[in-house]
Amino acid sequence: MKLDLEKRKKIVIKIGSSLLVEKGALREKWLKKFAVDVSDLVKSNFQITIVSSGAIALGKSFLKVGQRKLSLEEKQAAAAIGQIQLMGFYRDFFAKCNLNVAQILLTASDCNDRDRYLNSKNTIETLLKNQIVPIINENDTVAVDEIKIGDNDRLAARVAQMISADIMILFSDIDGLYDKNPKVEKSAKLIKEVFEITKEVENMAGGAVSSVGTGGMITKILAAKMLANSGCDAVITNGVSNNALKKLVNGQQNFTIFHSKNIASKSRKKWLSGFFNPKGEIIINSCAVEALQDKKISLLPIGAIAVQGNFKKGEAVFIKDEKGNHIASGISNYDVLDVKRILEKKSTEVKKILGKSAKSELVHIDNLVVI
Repeated sequence: MKLDLEKRKKIVIKIGSSLLVEKGALREKWLKKFAVDVSDLVKSNFQITIVSSGAIALGKSFLKVGQRKLSLEEKQAAAAIGQIQLMGFYRDFFAKCNLNVAQILLTASDCNDRDRYLNSKNTIETLLKNQIVPIINENDTVAVDEIKIGDNDRLAARVAQMISADIMILFSDIDGLYDKNPKVEKSAKLIKEVFEITKEVENMAGGAVSSVGTGGMITKILAAKMLANSGCDAVITNGVSNNALKKLVNGQQNFTIFHSKNIASKSRKKWLSGFFNPKGEIIINSCAVEALQDKKISLLPIGAIAVQGNFKKGEAVFIKDEKGNHIASGISNYDVLDVKRILEKKSTEVKKILGKSAKSELVHIDNLVVI
């Protein structure tokens, strides 16, 4: 099966640490060939955005830490050292192909804040219109666990949502998604196409295998899931060999493609669908779960049974069922204290409790997206 890129001109490519860095040093030949492949696509009117890991893996060798696991402060220091190294390599190799690059560092806060999200989107799209290749990474020098995106697979998906990309390519050290772990089971079969990411599909994925990366197959599945309703397909393929991008485009290597549904969606709903690390959660009963999923309606207080976290009116929250499954994301009409006051209450009761001007919905349909 050959990857059809005829109508997929806006591409986000994610590169993992293990592809760029080996034993603390850059795989220079690999990056040189990759730059040539990107240049060829740009000349053919493709718009390429790159989400690149590798800063911490490159910077670690400058610290006197040996092979032990890094502390948060050491990771931040390694990122500060490695990021300038990484961008220097990108700048130099891409310049040889007559391409300019630009650096963008993002955190979950940048992606979650609506205004900063839109500013990031405008910056990336302006670069692409001028045939400049954005190189994006998480801002690991300042991000702490509470605000981290955590892996560049999901960051790539977030960027793909942000710029309305046509396809996201996740380069890995494996050909795609297998029904079993191919490194353990010789009978494992490659799944070439996925039309719906079910629990069964998620269970096929394991944890991280790379010694220098933070992601594994499961993070790639979750990244693809973020794009399920966005009109942006996701591809997982092996990027270890030189000219991996060219080989993929020419149909010379295996891959798994996750087909998305091309559902017309407002910009606000795209932003909500990839929201990270919310400040709170609303737990709903089974009737409310069914109503949100099947009837596509607003979330009413009568369906909410519990609340967690500390959020204000107008902030985004996760909506989960009683088993902890993420059902939807939305913008709350009330702060956490008021939500607690109206849990399981009818709309008529809400106005008695919070006043005549109180809204009948906890989360309005216009500010809600089912995951």
